[in-house]
Amino acid sequence: MKTFNYTINDELGIHARPAGLLVKLVSGYKSTTTVTKDGKEVDAKRIMGLMGLGATKGTVVTVKVEGPDENEAAKAVEEFFKGNL
Repeated sequence: MKTFNYTINDELGIHARPAGLLVKLVSGYKSTTTVTKDGKEVDAKRIMGLMGLGATKGTVVTVKVEGPDENEAAKAVEEFFKGNL
C-alpha cells in the first residue's frame, strides 16, 4: 500500500474537470485508489464521490493506492495531483 498527503492548490478545489481526469487515470490501473478528507473516504473511480468530498483550496487529502501495480499507479496519481490540483 502506498499513501501520500496532498494539499489542494487549485482555486476551485476538486471540481468536475480534474475529478473526471483523475477517474480516467485511475481506471487504467488494477490497483484501488481512495481519497480521504476529514475521515470520509471515496473511491477515486467515482466522480461524484470525489466532488462530494468538498475539498477546497488548502484542504489536505490523503490518497491511498493498493494493489498489484500500486507503485506505478501511486506515482502517476501523485504527479496528477501536483499538475492538476
